[in-house]
Amino acid sequence: MGHIANAKNSLVPLIDRINKYPIGLVDNEKLRQILAILFTEEEAFVASKFPLEEATLDELCKLTGKPNEVLAPILENLANKGIIMDMPYGDTTYYLLMPGLIGFFEFTFMKNRTDLPLDELAKLMSEYLYEDPKTGQAAEFFGSKTPLTKAMVTDGQIPVSSTITDTHTAKEIINNSDFGAVSMCYCRHKKEHEGKTCKKDAPMENICISVGTGAKFLARRGFARESTKEELLSIIDLADKHNLTHITDNIRHKPSFICNCCGCCCEIMHGVQMGYYEGVGKTDFLATIDPDKCDYCGDCFTACNVKAIGLAKNGVKLAGKNRYSAVRDHICLGCAACITSCEQDAISMIPRENHTQPSIPNKKRDLFVQILREKGRLTPFVISRAKKTVKKWVGVAK
Repeated sequence: MGHIANAKNSLVPLIDRINKYPIGLVDNEKLRQILAILFTEEEAFVASKFPLEEATLDELCKLTGKPNEVLAPILENLANKGIIMDMPYGDTTYYLLMPGLIGFFEFTFMKNRTDLPLDELAKLMSEYLYEDPKTGQAAEFFGSKTPLTKAMVTDGQIPVSSTITDTHTAKEIINNSDFGAVSMCYCRHKKEHEGKTCKKDAPMENICISVGTGAKFLARRGFARESTKEELLSIIDLADKHNLTHITDNIRHKPSFICNCCGCCCEIMHGVQMGYYEGVGKTDFLATIDPDKCDYCGDCFTACNVKAIGLAKNGVKLAGKNRYSAVRDHICLGCAACITSCEQDAISMIPRENHTQPSIPNKKRDLFVQILREKGRLTPFVISRAKKTVKKWVGVAK
């Protein structure tokens, strides 16, 4: 596997292709080591030839120059690894190359497996994700104006007096889905292979939720298992008991996943902690602490998954106390994970004011276009779409 780490002809075209996605992979030695483990040289070549849109086996045969009988088993193996998504539709199967993040990095650790050196990959991926915070992979993932993901407010914690209704909750996404699946947490599984455990004792198994077409793929390939709505709803309740933050696609129509994130393991929460305070879309709400009720026990400090709660620094003595907790408004995601941690009922949610963030795109394609435009990478996507349209009309004309 690792024999292609320094093979420029294999990995550079693959990295170039992945970097046409809204979230690319910053090229460095660590990345090449990771890709050399995940891909054989032949697989790297095939993946580098994928168009930006989904493609059929016949189309990929033309792009790679490989005959059907050679290419089909390669695609099968790539799908089993979670590197490409296969989508059966009638008598035809369509294939789509997954991004690295959110994509085959996560899928690598979403099941127990013996085909990959997971201890080595866990170490490499953590080093890769956290090195050079301002110019490395963290900047690539969190640095665009429009976030790829957004937080959701915990069900039941939206202020009764609020007039804001344009918000998703985790249970709403589940109830509106036609197919759901559950899988292990990529982040906690990766931490386990680094010899670490969750400080919140949050579950690793059966905790991450996917819905829709992506969920069908994950279930079909063993990265998740099909689940009922009742079970998925119970998982949300379990996540709330562990004060986890619900994260989903930053879109309005048909989000595809719900991650239940802790502050100690989750890569997305770490990004906010690293200073990318707008790297995750915030909800329309904000946590606030009543200093008269707060006894400064510190439970909310550990409950908050982005370290948005700390000692109030205004020096005001209230209710005979010198110390009480306060929320850092510019960091708070508005997820309400902290609410149930307070035995004094000192924390509540209020509508967020004077906070502007990019409008939430309608669909995933709109989200991708918006981020690509912000990063100056839109041209390849436009060209790909134009080619597909021309091909479609040529086919109709024939």
